[in-house]
Amino acid sequence: SQVLDTRDVKVFKVTVNGQDAQFAFGEKHSFKGTPLEITFPNELRRGQEAIVEISFESSPQSSALQWFTPEQTSGKKHPFLFSQCQVEFI
Repeated sequence: SQVLDTRDVKVFKVTVNGQDAQFAFGEKHSFKGTPLEITFPNELRRGQEAIVEISFESSPQSSALQWFTPEQTSGKKHPFLFSQCQVEFI
C-alpha cells in the first residue's frame, strides 16, 4: 500500500498500472491533513515500478497544491499542478 498526504481534495478513482485500486481516507489531522491510503491491486516485487494515477478535484483550501498558469510554464499552453508533499511507502 501507499499513503499520501491530502488536504481538501476529492478523490474519485485510483489506478495502479492501469488496474483499479482501492483507496480510503484516514482520520483528518488539524495541520497534517488527511492521509489517503491506496491498496495496490497486485503485490509488487522489490524494485518493480508502479504507475499510480489519481483522479481528483482540488479546492482553494488545498494548501499543499500549487498551480502555474499556462503563461508561467515553458510551453505556455497548459497549466501545471505541483505538490510540496512527499510520499510515504508502507
